[in-house]
Amino acid sequence: MGESHCGKICLKLLVDRNANRVIFGEAGKDFVDFVFQFLSLPVGTVVKLLSKNKMVGSLGRIYESVENLQANYMEPNLNKDDVLNPKVYSSLGDTPLLLGNKANADQLNETKYFYRCRYNCSYVGSDQQTKCGDCGNIMTHQMTYVKPAESKKAAKVSTGGYVKHLVTYMIMDDLTVKPMSTISSITLLSTFKVKDLSALENVEVYIGKIEAVDLLKASFVTNKVLTSLFLGNMKA
Repeated sequence: MGESHCGKICLKLLVDRNANRVIFGEAGKDFVDFVFQFLSLPVGTVVKLLSKNKMVGSLGRIYESVENLQANYMEPNLNKDDVLNPKVYSSLGDTPLLLGNKANADQLNETKYFYRCRYNCSYVGSDQQTKCGDCGNIMTHQMTYVKPAESKKAAKVSTGGYVKHLVTYMIMDDLTVKPMSTISSITLLSTFKVKDLSALENVEVYIGKIEAVDLLKASFVTNKVLTSLFLGNMKA
């Protein structure tokens, strides 16, 4: 891999040049983990990544409304940034392509404190400034959350991503994912009615931070994601 592709994910595409479309893509664990992680992103994070002014529909307007709303209209215990920039918890240890950080593993392992009021009511909070829902007193008495013994083990296992290594996966144009097989490949050629095999071309593309955001955006607006991004039928 060349220096310009360092840190990027490789995706091999089978392209029908006559029809100007992607028949399918071939990828390993890294790309499939990346795509599956779309499902773990909070809506606020998605809007921020795609830019509120470029979002299809009204989600961008909701995000902008929270941005512009004065603090005195918000609940006193609420930090506006928690809504606009929610924490992302994922089975992946880091999220370099979309979020550019390595936060999740540390978040899973950090000690978590909770607080109660002096009357030991039924409410607990994660902030010492939170008011008890029963008596209205500030929750200042610290309580420590103790994780079950198996939870740390589960966290360590989950940081490996979503799918197994040493398997090649077939990525459809609409981002459907399935294990690669020769029979599936032949069936697709028949389904797409590909008669001129000489028009088929193998193309390697690389997914970096820019392409990752483009891929996420395209997944919201088209079912021909790979074709639209890599064959130039639309600018995602």
